[in-house]
Amino acid sequence: MRAVVVERYGPPSVARVTEVADPVARKGEVVVRVAAAAVNSGDARMRAARFPRGFGLPGRLGIGLRGPRRRVLGVALSGTVESLGDGVTSLAVGDEVAGTTGARLGAHAELVAVRADRLVPKPGGISFDAAAAVLFGGCTAMHFLEDVAHVREGQSVLVVGASGAVGSSLVQVAKLAGARVTAVTSGRNAELARRLGADAVIDYTETPVERIPERFDIVLDTVGALSTRAGRALLADGGMLVLVLATLGQTLAARGQVRAGVSGSRPEHMTRLLELVASGELDPVIQESMPMDEIQRAYEIADSGRKVGSVVIRP
Repeated sequence: MRAVVVERYGPPSVARVTEVADPVARKGEVVVRVAAAAVNSGDARMRAARFPRGFGLPGRLGIGLRGPRRRVLGVALSGTVESLGDGVTSLAVGDEVAGTTGARLGAHAELVAVRADRLVPKPGGISFDAAAAVLFGGCTAMHFLEDVAHVREGQSVLVVGASGAVGSSLVQVAKLAGARVTAVTSGRNAELARRLGADAVIDYTETPVERIPERFDIVLDTVGALSTRAGRALLADGGMLVLVLATLGQTLAARGQVRAGVSGSRPEHMTRLLELVASGELDPVIQESMPMDEIQRAYEIADSGRKVGSVVIRP
């Protein structure tokens, strides 16, 4: 099969499409023929070994010293079940599915082996592109807003970095929960934030985040713009600061009203996200879909710091 291979850390040019062996489904797994896969900020950081401050050495020890041990990156995907491993009864060959691969990665390829319990049915009413695009940002948003911050109707929510895959999902998930949402983004993305449901938009080029006069029940920083001290200063009494992109020091010190850490991809979250996309209540926000052969351009967009929503490749 053809796959995007990254043998060493570096710029987008280190990602190349080549032939690799087809995966085989082990017990509890299925092989999916990938129709679409997201190229997200996590993939880009892993490709470049560009980790948040303090995570450089732990990241390389965990992922690989000179390059990723798992040479085919990619986590969020959609496609069709190609074959079943032993013990899989929840899926059948030909089923259209979406899901995430977890630490095994491998989604940037024509075929990928995935644990069956990490996949959910793709509704017939949405495209493969939309299904792959919504999972990374959407699952992160649901984890931090619902599982961590326990967002409630009527609360005030500030989303710093509201136009990326995670930020655009946070705006929408918070609004669906009945929160009053303030989005921080560039002026050129202000209309997008409003369309996604933001009640107010702040252009960070005109008003630095730490100078925002309002106070919020939940503050979420998706881009590492806030120090813990600056983030706390934005909180209302009893509020919570959620550092989606945190340094090692911030992660270790996070407790009480400050939270950080990694998010998971719960099947129930994936199913609900896909249902919301199918019903038109949630926009997956796709900046561009492109053939897998254009992976280097996809990474250039992800590296630019100006990606809007998700970028999707089609093997």
